[in-house]
Amino acid sequence: MDFAECYDDTVSCLAKATRGGCRRILRKLIHEGRSVDCHDNRGWTALHEAAAASSVGCLKEILSAAALTVNLSFQDFINSATHEGESACYLAAKRGYLAMVRILLRAGANINQSTNDLSSPLYAAVSGNHQDVVQLLLDKGAEVNNIHSSFRWTCLHQAVFKGHDGVVSILARVAHLEARDDDGLTPLYLAALNDWRTCLKVLLEAGANVNTQADDMATPLLIACQEGHAACVDVLLEHGADPNMTCSEDWPKLPIHTAAEFGHCNIVRRLLPVTERRCDRGEGMVSPVYSAVQGKELEVLKLLLNEGFSPDGQDCDDLLGFHSPFDAAVDEAHFTDHNSPSTFPIQLISVLLEAGARLKENDWTGIVGFYERPLLEEVLSIMWITPPESEDSAVAWRAGKRVMTQQELRDMLQAALGDVLYANYWLPRVLQAGLEPTLLLQPNLLGEARSDVVNYLLHFVNWSTLSHADKVILGRRRAEETWQPDPHFDSVPSLAHLCRLEVRQQLGPDVVMRTDCVQQLPVPWCLQDFLRFRDIPKPSD
Repeated sequence: MDFAECYDDTVSCLAKATRGGCRRILRKLIHEGRSVDCHDNRGWTALHEAAAASSVGCLKEILSAAALTVNLSFQDFINSATHEGESACYLAAKRGYLAMVRILLRAGANINQSTNDLSSPLYAAVSGNHQDVVQLLLDKGAEVNNIHSSFRWTCLHQAVFKGHDGVVSILARVAHLEARDDDGLTPLYLAALNDWRTCLKVLLEAGANVNTQADDMATPLLIACQEGHAACVDVLLEHGADPNMTCSEDWPKLPIHTAAEFGHCNIVRRLLPVTERRCDRGEGMVSPVYSAVQGKELEVLKLLLNEGFSPDGQDCDDLLGFHSPFDAAVDEAHFTDHNSPSTFPIQLISVLLEAGARLKENDWTGIVGFYERPLLEEVLSIMWITPPESEDSAVAWRAGKRVMTQQELRDMLQAALGDVLYANYWLPRVLQAGLEPTLLLQPNLLGEARSDVVNYLLHFVNWSTLSHADKVILGRRRAEETWQPDPHFDSVPSLAHLCRLEVRQQLGPDVVMRTDCVQQLPVPWCLQDFLRFRDIPKPSD
């Protein structure tokens, strides 16, 4: 802010004449004895006004008068600073006034004089993209590698940050290319960060280290991948950037991980041919599939899987806290706003399953225990429960579904039966998906589940042929009045019910429940829902 505009009366008439470039008036005032070193409310003298206004004539008049009249030494007058520490040379360099800078330097101005904020004439000229002033100052011996900001930037840092290609070309010939700021960032890193491709090329051709690492181990290639600067990625790779360099102290993070996390498909494609595939499943490594999942980047995930990356990755429990990408996807689903319309975590889960991700017991625990959204339905809509060795598995594969392995089936049952207090949530879903209900006739379910849950399960079996142990459990619960059976459970099952049990046994429970095969049977349409057990009321929420 120009305080002279607010406090005009504090500016000397000599300084006002200088600001207006009125050399004749200035000379008259000097002859009348007016002082050229009078400071205004900003600490400015007529010398500062002349430099800022690029008034060469006034500057010469002031310098001539100062040599004869000022109380300070002439050198001190030339280098006198405003309240912000700005010298006349600084003000002229900041505005790109080449002639003014040349005159002031010839008069003895301190070429490296710093302002209160650690700037200098060279730094100001660099920031303003004044190439001719920059070249002059360098020719006259300006220090190019001094620190000029609170975060330890050099002139080259500032030139690159501003994207001043011409100034960078000048500085790159004489400046320290590997100067590091408070975060360990070199000028090359800033060029990659800000997508200054020309600056990047200039620095690399001048000999900058293409694989320099910041304090957090990030490389220019990594940051270009993060920001989606594809052109910079190409330039860096062409100049030898290592796409397999670890860029994090916490885990073996590569540029492809960052590109995947931030959803830059084009950059992921560029990195695929040059990234070592041991990151996919190698021990101690992390698959980029994890990064795509954690970034909720569906298209990148599909790209990686189509390129042959494993949907299971490797166990990264020690590094990331997840044993598989699927585990990470379920975690994302748990922590997504349940009121948000976004379905990305569910879609990620679907893509992983369709690609063949194998589920373990703790995966099923997370799925079965996820009550806020229909995660279990989503998983069961993709995975058929038919064992792989059965004839119906071929039907499942033709339908584009993945058949649940025997181990996955055992793990799902283990997880479900470990959560019997919420069986009203998962039991209808697994039975409607085609699970054989007799697998659920387990002591803990019959002995601990809610009354309506037990009744729902018994409607899917021949309750008259339950094992003696099961009948003992149910008898005890009836006596304790913790189970209220439906009245017809004391009777022999109807012939219709026995017939639908036989139909399901012959066709397979998942085929009956999940295909249109019932519609092809020679039975009245009104019986089709009956054959699918849809007449049985579900347990209440």
